[in-house]
Amino acid sequence: MKNLFYFIAFVLIVTAASFSQSENKSKTLLIRCDDLGMSHSVNSAFKELMETGLKFSASVMFPCAWYQEAVDILKANPQITVGIHLTLNAEWKNYRWGPIAGRDKVPSLVDKDGYFFPSRATFFANNPKSEEIEIELRAQIERAISSGIKISYVDYHMGTAVEKPEHRAIVEKLAKEYGLAISRYFGEVDVESMYAVDIDKKKEYLFNLIEKIENGKINLLVCHIGKDFPELQAMIDMNSFGLAEMSKHRNSELNSLFSAKQQNIFEKNNIRLINYEDLINQIGLDNMKSPVDAGY
Repeated sequence: MKNLFYFIAFVLIVTAASFSQSENKSKTLLIRCDDLGMSHSVNSAFKELMETGLKFSASVMFPCAWYQEAVDILKANPQITVGIHLTLNAEWKNYRWGPIAGRDKVPSLVDKDGYFFPSRATFFANNPKSEEIEIELRAQIERAISSGIKISYVDYHMGTAVEKPEHRAIVEKLAKEYGLAISRYFGEVDVESMYAVDIDKKKEYLFNLIEKIENGKINLLVCHIGKDFPELQAMIDMNSFGLAEMSKHRNSELNSLFSAKQQNIFEKNNIRLINYEDLINQIGLDNMKSPVDAGY
């Protein structure tokens, strides 16, 4: 009996050691897909990607007209970790959106027609008031929470909400108040996105990127997906960095992720896919650090 006890103990130790070594050899990648709720074309792409079983986090633009369809899709896919894509810009010509709080409550955040400004430069040129930014971001969080889906984190459309230190402080305050994580506050390291890569080269780019993922880091890949439908084809980015044939770029990102999943590229390269719910469970909200203060 004593020998049997030692044998079992030995087996458990060896198994644990083997598992630990396997974990240490794995590479970690967090895929965050932005702009869910922006349009039906974007929502359709998200729905198709969810159906592949790929593990990723989805960031929703709650001021947009199609957010309710996005909510319905997410309710049917509770395996997806959901975030709020905090939005203070509306960059598409002829397709604009404005504040959830109402233009009268946040007049410094909108143009003469009551829409968000298309760029960071025009937003800040209007001297937005911090108290109004807080009112609007709080309204977006409240809408998200009241939608009936579980919200795990926040991030920020075009980086506008965290560009100024005083505005980043608002995001941090609201995240703490509502018990939400903040993207890039867990030490994530951004890998170069596919967005500006040539349409016909995105798949090759993604596969090469996956092969080069490094150990010991939380690698973050931010994606922008969509279907090349007439709706998305009609949308023109008013920012100088906007892409021609944006709908084709987004559809190519979607197809690249499809191919990576179908060809088991993540498994073949020993990539462990995670989401923000995993980071919350493993690291904890109390251990988040601002990337500005932490230097990452």
